[in-house]
Amino acid sequence: MGTAVKERVILGQDQKKKTKRPFVLAAIMLAMFMAAVEATIVSTAMPAIAADLGGFSLYSWVFSSYLLMNAVTVLIYGKLSDLFGRKPILTFGIVVFLIGSILCGMAESIEMLIFFRFIQGFGAGAVMPIASTIVGDMYTKEERAKIQGYLSSVWGISAILGPAIGGLLVQYVSWRFVFWVNIPLGILAIIGLFLFLHEGVEKKKHSIDYAGAGLLFISVSSFMYVLVEGGVRWPWFSPQILGISALAVITFILFIFQERRAVDPMMPFDIWKERSILIANTTSLTTGMMLIGISSFLPAFVQGVMERPPIVAGFTLTTMSIGWPIAAMIAGRLLLKIGFRTTSIIGGVALVLGSIIFMTLSPDDGPVWAAFGSFMIGVGMGFSTTSFIVSIQSTVPWQKRGVATASNMFMRTLGSTIGAALLGGILNSRIQQHLKNNGVSEEFSLDSTTLLLNEAQRNQLSDSMRILLQDGLTSALQSVYLVVGVIAVISFFLILLLPKKE
Repeated sequence: MGTAVKERVILGQDQKKKTKRPFVLAAIMLAMFMAAVEATIVSTAMPAIAADLGGFSLYSWVFSSYLLMNAVTVLIYGKLSDLFGRKPILTFGIVVFLIGSILCGMAESIEMLIFFRFIQGFGAGAVMPIASTIVGDMYTKEERAKIQGYLSSVWGISAILGPAIGGLLVQYVSWRFVFWVNIPLGILAIIGLFLFLHEGVEKKKHSIDYAGAGLLFISVSSFMYVLVEGGVRWPWFSPQILGISALAVITFILFIFQERRAVDPMMPFDIWKERSILIANTTSLTTGMMLIGISSFLPAFVQGVMERPPIVAGFTLTTMSIGWPIAAMIAGRLLLKIGFRTTSIIGGVALVLGSIIFMTLSPDDGPVWAAFGSFMIGVGMGFSTTSFIVSIQSTVPWQKRGVATASNMFMRTLGSTIGAALLGGILNSRIQQHLKNNGVSEEFSLDSTTLLLNEAQRNQLSDSMRILLQDGLTSALQSVYLVVGVIAVISFFLILLLPKKE
């Protein structure tokens, strides 16, 4: 059966209703933009949100809650789209995402915001994998290279616009609109899918691995809780931390057993026997940790320590996502000439260089140097992730390509989830230790750091207290970036283990 004929069967096009590819592509790009812009726009707004709602100790949970639900649901949505069709599952995901966005903008406390971010993440898990799958369904192999360029541009545009929009909304309107700006985009994407995407879903029996999904959720969320709260709320060797750690380990072991016996496992382990997939996915886990470390905490450093406005903090993040699509496009061409291993190594070098800039970053360096460090991390991500996807898709047969690609996306999201928790935990414990060592009164706690993130509140502090809090935040962030540097070196050595045979 020819490729074009095959695609028509997949999409179920009949004489009456025919999928209009350009309009569907536009709807998909809108949905992807909505999810992509969320990362940069919220990172930029977080210092203002923390200053308004308080609860600096829960800062990293605003990212972790979203990423956790995204990571756990991404593989389930892929299975459901095979069973019920791409359109209803993607539409469901967008609707849940929009409900979460509306609620996030109405949050009155940091705890409410974290809960609503769980809802937002539950919807976001459907957007990226199913959007990519629809593109795979609609276009031939030759057309996909060009279309991937369009999809990469979505990330680039969202990266440029996200921090700028976020900074402007925070400075001139309210941080709440950072979440509400998604609503018209989501509605337009749903309308586009409803009108122009027509599928004929083949009725076949599938078994969804809900037990696997549940066990993974409990394991990862328990592990995250230990990373964030260990040494902050409870001592590392307290009964609470040891008990939750045991729960994380036991549920992870049960998850592995479940995946081996499941008819249609959420994470098929046989694809991991391929060395290129094992290395690419493991490296995606570590680069995901790096990525969240930079994007989550850099705005707090620029606003709290460098005392720059939100729009400048947004600019330092924007450069990362400018570097990413540029590097991805160059990587696409280099892959054919020098192979995926050498292209990945270039990415690994850029990640190490970027992390060195952050490890040595001081308040006197200014936002331009911070922005350059972001750009280098973006370049590293662009080269490495493009190479990983191409190598993975070249390694497995067509029937396993979807799940293999989803496994890589899952590992990067899982890395970001763990990274947000681990690095957030390091940040909190270091600030707490700094305040304790300097004999700060009970009146000032870990959450007092939020006073630095609002110009008016910062100006009300005495000079000595402001400098003390800024020194605490600086040393804590330097500890975070030291860990990011170690992770970058580990990522580089993992890349060297990729098979030399192309």
